[in-house]
Amino acid sequence: MDSSPEERLRHIIHHAYQHAPAVRAIMDGAHVSPGDIQSIADLDRIPVTSRDKLIELQRANPPFGGFLAVPRDRLKHIYLSPGPLYEVWAGGTEFMIDQMRKSFDVAGFSKGDLVINTLGYHLGPAGFQMDEAIRATGATVILGGVGNQDLQIRMMLELGVTGYCGTPSYLMALIQKAEAMGFDFRQSFALRKAWVGAEPLPSGLHQTFVEKYGLKVTNIYAMSGVGPVAYNTEGGREMHLFDMPIIQVAHLETGRTVAPGETGQVVVTNFHEALPWIRIGTGDLALNLDPAPGQSRQEERSIILVGRVGEAVKVRGLFVHPNQLRLAISQVPGIARVQGIVTRPETRDELTVRVVLTNGEGESTTGQTVDREQLIGCLSEAIRSNCRVKVDRIEFVSSEDLAEDARLLVDKRTWG
Repeated sequence: MDSSPEERLRHIIHHAYQHAPAVRAIMDGAHVSPGDIQSIADLDRIPVTSRDKLIELQRANPPFGGFLAVPRDRLKHIYLSPGPLYEVWAGGTEFMIDQMRKSFDVAGFSKGDLVINTLGYHLGPAGFQMDEAIRATGATVILGGVGNQDLQIRMMLELGVTGYCGTPSYLMALIQKAEAMGFDFRQSFALRKAWVGAEPLPSGLHQTFVEKYGLKVTNIYAMSGVGPVAYNTEGGREMHLFDMPIIQVAHLETGRTVAPGETGQVVVTNFHEALPWIRIGTGDLALNLDPAPGQSRQEERSIILVGRVGEAVKVRGLFVHPNQLRLAISQVPGIARVQGIVTRPETRDELTVRVVLTNGEGESTTGQTVDREQLIGCLSEAIRSNCRVKVDRIEFVSSEDLAEDARLLVDKRTWG
C-alpha cells in the first residue's frame, strides 16, 4: 500500500470499526466515529488500550477478544505471545514484512550474507517473521532458534556465518562459549553484522561488540504484532523511529500525546487488517524527542526508552506476566506463594524465584516433610512451560520474609 500515513490511518480506522467489534466498542464508548479520525493527531481522541487489557479482553471473549477483523480462512498463522496473547498473520499484510526488512537493511544485511536467526520459532512470531524479513534482503537464513550453543557455534564457524539476529545477551553467550572452546572469536569467525533486540542493549556491551569483536551492531526496538519500531546503530540510548507503524508517546493518565522532551507511554497503531491494534499501550515509558514539533515526519523523530509500566516484565527477550506465574504455582502442590525477581549481574538476565510453602518453611499442609528437590524440579518445569523462561534458582523463604501482598514479579535490573 503506497500511500501516506494519514491515508493508511483513515483506511484502517474505517476497516477496524466496521469489522472488529472490540474496536467499535472502544470508539463508541469514547463517542468517536471513523470520520472523526482524519489525521494522526486525531488519534488522541481514542482511549489507549493497555497490553494487560488486551489479555483480559481475549480471556473474556476468546480467542481474539473481538479484534479479529477478517474471516478466519484468511489467516496463515496463529501465534501465542507471552501473556498469553493470541496474534495472527494473514494474507494482505505483506507490507509488514517489508517494514521488518527495512530494519535488516539498516543492519546492512544483503545478498550473499549468511545470517543465523536465534529468535524462537516455537509458538511466538519472532523467529518466523524475522526469517521472512531476512530472506527479503537476499540473505540466506540459518535456522538457529534458541539453545544448542555448541551446535550453533559449529555452524557459524563451518558455514562462515556473517550476520546474527537475536538478543544481545545470547550473542555474548555464543561469543563467550566460543572463547571457552579456545577460539579467538574475531579471528576465527566471519560474523561482522548483528541485528539485536527484544531486550535493552547496555552501552558497555555495545562498545564491547564494536571495539573488541569488530561487529556492526544495530539495536532494534520491536514488538510482536507490530514489528520494528525504532533503531540505533551508533550506541547510546536514542532510538530513531521507522516511518511506520504509527508511534505516539502518550500521557499515562490522559492518553494525549506529550510534548517534546516529556516522558509518556509508547502507544502503537498498526495497519494490520487481520488484527488491527488501535492505540495499544506497550507498557514502555519513553522520552519524546522531536526536532520540529508539528512539522517533522515520524522517521525524523526519536525516543529514549526509560522504563516500564504495567505488570509484565521482559526476561531474556520474553515478557513474563504475573498471570503466567500464578498458573505455574497452581500446578505444583505445597506452595503458598512465590515471587519472581529479575536481576542482571553481568550480561544475562537471571530469574530467581522465592518460594513460601503452604505450612511453614519445610512442611506441607499435611505435616509431611516436603521433598524440596522434587518440588524444585516440578516448579521449574511449570514455570518454563507457562512462561517459556528458564528459572536460574529457586530459594525457599519463610512467610515472614515474603508478605502475602508482595509483588509477584520484581525487576531489580539497572541499565548502564
